[in-house]
Amino acid sequence: MTTHNKSLSPAAMLDRADERVSHHDDLRGLVRAYLTRIRTGDLGMIPVVLGLIIISAVFALLNPVYLAPGNLVNMLFDCATVGFISLGIVCVLLLGEIDLSVGSMSGLASAIIGVLWVNQGWPVTAAIAAALALGALVGLLYAWLYTRLGMPSFVATLAGLLALLGLQLYILGPSGSINLPYSAPLVRFGQIMVMPGWLAHVFALLPGIALLVMGLRTRTRRAGANLSCEPRRSLWLRVMVISLVFEAGVFYLNLGRGVPWVFGLFVAVVVVLNYALKRTKWGRSVFAVGGNREAARRAGINVPRIYISAFMLCSTLATLGGILAASRLASASQQAGTGDVNLNAIAAAVIGGTSLFGGRGSAWSALLGIIVIQCISSGLTLLNLPSSLRYMITGGVLAVAVIVDSMARRSRVSHGRA
Repeated sequence: MTTHNKSLSPAAMLDRADERVSHHDDLRGLVRAYLTRIRTGDLGMIPVVLGLIIISAVFALLNPVYLAPGNLVNMLFDCATVGFISLGIVCVLLLGEIDLSVGSMSGLASAIIGVLWVNQGWPVTAAIAAALALGALVGLLYAWLYTRLGMPSFVATLAGLLALLGLQLYILGPSGSINLPYSAPLVRFGQIMVMPGWLAHVFALLPGIALLVMGLRTRTRRAGANLSCEPRRSLWLRVMVISLVFEAGVFYLNLGRGVPWVFGLFVAVVVVLNYALKRTKWGRSVFAVGGNREAARRAGINVPRIYISAFMLCSTLATLGGILAASRLASASQQAGTGDVNLNAIAAAVIGGTSLFGGRGSAWSALLGIIVIQCISSGLTLLNLPSSLRYMITGGVLAVAVIVDSMARRSRVSHGRA
């Protein structure tokens, strides 16, 4: 058996002291361990990736235009707006809670941008800052109602949905809509701005570089603590696969208009949030509270503070999604944030792999989930099918995702991995 901490024998490593626990040092052993995790219910992102492949293949057979670079670029423009809202949903779902007002919050944010920027003549940056500040305050209110008064998040955010929708209608007034300047940088950012080809390729390398840096850092820390480390070959293989996937995607998108800046911003925020959830004390506390609130409290975690941060982050990201939606449509209207915005944001988080039971998920869930949602929406639009079918199919996919999550959770419990 080989070891990757050359200064110590395997027996000297602290996590190898128990001979009853199996360990894997080579790539083949790691693959077997990964397959064992899948059999015991730890599915990760496998269901959503397989679903995405099947959905894409079906729609591509029905309409070849579906996989054309131009159509995919348009899908990415649409992904970013609801994607930011879904990122916030991930934060509260990890705690086992829910925010039903994210759609109304995004609609109110677009209304604030229209009123302050267009009607009142505020600088666009000041209008954006005001909207984001209001979003954070709304999240703080939800957390206070939950932690101080014990109001369930379902009830608090449902009341917030109605209140925010009413405020949106009130500030828009009788006109009901405000058009944003088409030539403004904010509108261009949401509608037409794409990265230069070379910059998109550089950007596509960032997820792999981030994975490599974090992997090497983890190896160094574990070696310093006399713990076994992931084989270098396994780490480099994961980095290469991720980099090749992103680079291939960028190459294909560059055959059309290119990679939208707004989608690049979305991916960057996903990477940052994923790092915060996986590699910081705050992120570990979020998973701990979502897994077992009482145990987290007894471990010294400030549970109310975690709830406050999660709800504030959720509402702030919903506000950002509403701002980008207004820039995408070049208008703020009474219809903004209504319809299927709530459904798509929550469905994207759950379909992407975030558990409704709390304690399991990642920021990548929002990215994968919203791509699935937009793939379905775009495919049905190209087939000229009515929106009623889109709602039914999206609801069916969401139901399947919840069933898979529930079955996987039961499997983990039966195998002692919950």
